[in-house]
Amino acid sequence: MSIPANLKYTKDHEWVSLDGDVATVGITDFAQKELGDIVYVEVETLDQTLEKDEVFGSVEAVKTVSDLFLPLAGEIVEFNDALESTPETVNSDPYGAGWMIKIKVSNVADFDSLLSSEAYKDLIGA
Repeated sequence: MSIPANLKYTKDHEWVSLDGDVATVGITDFAQKELGDIVYVEVETLDQTLEKDEVFGSVEAVKTVSDLFLPLAGEIVEFNDALESTPETVNSDPYGAGWMIKIKVSNVADFDSLLSSEAYKDLIGA
């Protein structure tokens, strides 16, 4: 199972990378394996400002639907439109082309409060 050391993680199985004040967010390899074949990704919060832990969308797999929680407060500035036609990219490349949203982060310092790769490994028992 892949858990890149250069990313931060949440207890809700999202990963986060930060470039300046813009964070890219997706779900982890662990999460996509737990969900199974992803058939739909929905994000209706584009251009909205949300608080940390608010639901920003959902991911639908063959057997279940799961909410997606915002790891950092900020404005959702971009949605990965490619997921509308190829949601299975989240399964095949969760840390690359399967990213979901970009956020203009309200407080960049909050990034440091997210889980390290080692802490995330402990959380999932990897």
